[in-house]
Amino acid sequence: MTSEHDSAPLTPPTVARTGALGQIGRGVDPEPAPRKVVVSWAMWDWAMQPFNTVILTFVWIALYLTSRQFLDPAVRESGLLADGSYMNCNQSEYMGSAYCQGLTDLSEWWGWANFAAGILILILAPALGQQVDARGTKKKWLIGATIAIALIQFALFFVEADPKYFWFGALAVAIGAVVSEIGNVSYYAMLSEVSTPQTVGRISGLGWGLGYIGGVVALVVCIPVLFGLGQDNPLSYKLVAVVCAIWTLAFSIPMFRNVPESPAYAEAEKVNFLRSYVVLARNLAKLFRTNRSTFWFLLAAAVYRDGLAGVFAFGAVLAAQGFGFSFLEVIIFGLAANLVAGISTIIAGRIDDVIGPRNLIIIALCGLVAMAFVVFLLRDLGTIVFWICGLLLCAFVGPAQAASRGLLTRLTPPSMQGEIFGLYATTGRVASFLAPLAWSLFLAWFGGIVYGVLGIAAILLIGLILLLFVKLPPHVRA
Repeated sequence: MTSEHDSAPLTPPTVARTGALGQIGRGVDPEPAPRKVVVSWAMWDWAMQPFNTVILTFVWIALYLTSRQFLDPAVRESGLLADGSYMNCNQSEYMGSAYCQGLTDLSEWWGWANFAAGILILILAPALGQQVDARGTKKKWLIGATIAIALIQFALFFVEADPKYFWFGALAVAIGAVVSEIGNVSYYAMLSEVSTPQTVGRISGLGWGLGYIGGVVALVVCIPVLFGLGQDNPLSYKLVAVVCAIWTLAFSIPMFRNVPESPAYAEAEKVNFLRSYVVLARNLAKLFRTNRSTFWFLLAAAVYRDGLAGVFAFGAVLAAQGFGFSFLEVIIFGLAANLVAGISTIIAGRIDDVIGPRNLIIIALCGLVAMAFVVFLLRDLGTIVFWICGLLLCAFVGPAQAASRGLLTRLTPPSMQGEIFGLYATTGRVASFLAPLAWSLFLAWFGGIVYGVLGIAAILLIGLILLLFVKLPPHVRA
């Protein structure tokens, strides 16, 4: 049974004349959004996690698309050793072989596909954000993006374990990443419409937390398929993609049904798509003049968010290559990392509403830098160091991500939510080379993979320093 409160429509936000986001997007005296609306909004994070966790990070790309299954058969067979195992490409004696070079090429090509996705996001996200603000179509774009991502995951069922299918799979996933980021622009911008200044932290944290926990559950659901059919059976990965697609559609239904469409903001210009870039440039200049806190926060966040991404991007590599984790241990660590990050993010969302998002981000970044140095300094103690400090690293990542989203919501004028969150997605991609560059340089300079953690720590530290110089306006400090 639905109560009158649960079915009550959200009050359209009032645009603040000052440009300050004093009451987020919900009017002068905002009422909390119905619980059903808040939970339904947060469930989109849960719905998207199979694509992020299973397809992009732990399973489909890492264990299938860039594996030996996509090598030419002759090259694949050249890597087979007398005992029936395959060459370990981390050993210097095998690095120059055709087999290891083939695997390197697959990873490099996937990197180029991902780079192309980043360029598309850089081009599209801010203009689309301006469009949804002006036309009040955030939910429509989010629904379209969700359906597109599900269809892309269904399409991965047709990616055969054959070199000629590699680019089909790589481009499909890369396009999915673009669509996912476009969906995030609208999703993040809708945070202002399901929260108040008193609840934005916990609601943002709820979304991130459900996302991380969803990643754990999605991996658990997929593991029986992988181990039941076999890790070298292409059908395992095809079925995993189908499971992810069904998951995305099924758990997006609450958002489709219960979250109202966003209003169009009177201060956002209605122009054609190409003209949006002119409006964007003008608004950026205005943002720098009138809301400099938001402008500088975007810069600082671009740096430290890339460091946060580096923790997950290179964490499994560091575990396997630097600390000798087995395949199964890496999977278990991935499950534990998502679970720890999810729980810590939900808890931190409530802390955010007490101490403020900026303070929470600073605490999280300090913890991340400290744990990175501890991992390096105590590396000789073995895997126990990475298990403890690595999971603590993950415990700080989620709160920093969620608090960043909440702080930007507080800083941004209501009429620019979609546009600024488009920039938020874009700036994160613009700086996405920093963590990989630092990782690679530290390995090249010092000759050991464990030194890479210092490269990630350096990026996080630079982002922390930049954040310390961001001055918040009075209504956000309050």
